Amino acid sequence: MNKKVLQQGIRRAIDWLLADQDQKGFWVGKLESNSCMEAEWILAMHVLGIQNDPKHQGVVQAILNDQRTDGSWEIYYDAPTGDINTTVESYAALRIAGIDPQSKPLTLARQWILDNGGLSSIRVFTKYWLALLGEWPWEHTPALPPEIIFIPTWAPFNLYKFATWARATLLPITLLSARRPVHPAPPERRLNELFPNGRDNFDYRLPRKNGFFSWERFFLITDRCLNSYINFPLQPFRQAAIRQCREWIVQHQDADGAWGGIQPPWIYSLMALHSEQYALDHPVMTAGLDAFNLHWSYEREDGIYLQPSESPIWDTVLVLLAFLDCNMPAGTEKAVDNAIKYLLKEQVLVGGDWQVFVKDVNPGGWAFEFENDKYPDVDDTAVAIIVLIRLLPKIKIKNPKLDAQMRSAIEKAMHWLLGMQNQNGGWAAFDRDNTSKLLTLIPFADFGELLDPPSVDVTAHVVEALGLYGKTIADPIVAHAYRYIRKEQEEDGSWFGRWGVNYIYGTAAVLPALEAIGEDMQADYIIKSAGWLVDHQNEDGGWGESCGSYMDDRLRGCGPSTASQTSWALMALIAVDSHDFNRSISRGLEFLLTSQLSDGTWDEPYYTGTGFPGYGVGKRVNLSQSAEKLDQGAELARGFMLNYNLYRHYFPLMAMGRAESYLSDNGSALQEAVPR
Repeated sequence: MNKKVLQQGIRRAIDWLLADQDQKGFWVGKLESNSCMEAEWILAMHVLGIQNDPKHQGVVQAILNDQRTDGSWEIYYDAPTGDINTTVESYAALRIAGIDPQSKPLTLARQWILDNGGLSSIRVFTKYWLALLGEWPWEHTPALPPEIIFIPTWAPFNLYKFATWARATLLPITLLSARRPVHPAPPERRLNELFPNGRDNFDYRLPRKNGFFSWERFFLITDRCLNSYINFPLQPFRQAAIRQCREWIVQHQDADGAWGGIQPPWIYSLMALHSEQYALDHPVMTAGLDAFNLHWSYEREDGIYLQPSESPIWDTVLVLLAFLDCNMPAGTEKAVDNAIKYLLKEQVLVGGDWQVFVKDVNPGGWAFEFENDKYPDVDDTAVAIIVLIRLLPKIKIKNPKLDAQMRSAIEKAMHWLLGMQNQNGGWAAFDRDNTSKLLTLIPFADFGELLDPPSVDVTAHVVEALGLYGKTIADPIVAHAYRYIRKEQEEDGSWFGRWGVNYIYGTAAVLPALEAIGEDMQADYIIKSAGWLVDHQNEDGGWGESCGSYMDDRLRGCGPSTASQTSWALMALIAVDSHDFNRSISRGLEFLLTSQLSDGTWDEPYYTGTGFPGYGVGKRVNLSQSAEKLDQGAELARGFMLNYNLYRHYFPLMAMGRAESYLSDNGSALQEAVPR
């Protein structure tokens, strides 16, 4: 391998991206998750009474496509075991769709379910779905009263103290919890076979908590009282609360018809409004149902899959960053101009839920999705600022008008970003100081994350943006963030990755950020982190890390090599700028170039994106103390993992572009280490 080979690999990757750009200027890759997306669509169509959905058979086929050989369904690709919740929901959807319970797929699935704890092991959300089907008593699901809408913001238990995604999901569930609609399947499609000892002998109760005097027990008792209140003859505020929740949901619908830019609030809002007698031809319902057809679905292997969200802003800014890292090679000018115009048009300049606790700060961020103005994203905004600042020198001379628009957008975004800094110096994804652990103790909170605390990876991207903006460690805001980053470093030298898998991602976010603010990249703690990366390089020259590392410390930095994770490690090592790591950099480049496909991209079935680690509190935890309480293993039953289909492409392009520059500066030393 030599510099020419590297340049050829870069050119192939760039040509692939140029062909993949949408005519509106953005890039967006498919976003894969797990079969709950398709299963819940089938179940929702049943609840809504839609029997002629033309996508129905394709969605059923997608569920069948993803069944494991042992009969279960998994949270992420190549997980060590299946997941009880995904498997039960998939099983229920296939039964509702009319699949014979004695068929091989359902026979295998049923046996797996019964062998793995049966319905006693399912989470709250799966119980809600079964309650909607009449398979689970509503009185044995956590009661979420719509009266929560009246609780003032100063109270410890308040709607706006939940994370944005939880808030948007919780409101429609309050309506379903109050109305308790039941839409049973025909008798021949009921789930009787999942109650082998009979329904009357099944214990539906919520798990009892240890300790007579504890917050968990307090909330469990409170839940019993709330469930009793549902049937109480006097409910003085109930109808007013329902009306206000209903109005909140309608007002929070996105322009594309979805809610919150993600699947859970979208699918629950449709069913909640249906329970409120919204007809299917009502404009709100029509828009919500049509959202599935706009961008959210894709086809693969004769199946129709439902994405959990969409990532056009995130993908677009990262593609532009990749072009910049390759020094904007010939042929990219028009694509870049179109992308800039798209980004400027999509900047969020209207208010959102974040303003409930963040006063006197004007909007100016970017969302993650096509349409999600209520919830701009700090991470997307930080990377957008990085890209726009780096593009300014290339735009200023040839297009002064666009240059002025970009500078204005940067200033607005930076003002908003600075206003979102948390008290501990870090930044979260959507909210500020969203850290009330009390909320995680309610019975509803047995999945994912209810909070949005600061994370190192988001903070690092903000710090990198601040560095490009001209701020250094001497700046008080940067210094506060710097102290937070230093405090979060793990004993082995790595950093935890909240939004990407996992320690490789966190470490790769931090090191370029520290370089951007002028840190001494030969400092002992930085060399230690780079050494951790080198120690976890695979024999094939690449890097990989399993999603299971969120629950098993032995898997930190360990897993089959992937193009995206290899690229993250390479960019981190290049930022350190030490000849001591040239051999590792060279081997990593060799892996990327030899695994690149003939069309210029890479194959990557592994999930390297993170929705929820499943910790409840939304941040890293001490697994030695918390693993048993979390009630999940490396299968991540409480988690939510993602495969961003463009990660495999623009991150390798970034790494190769930065490596080419590094090769120019350190040519002889690096080339001597590169295999030929």
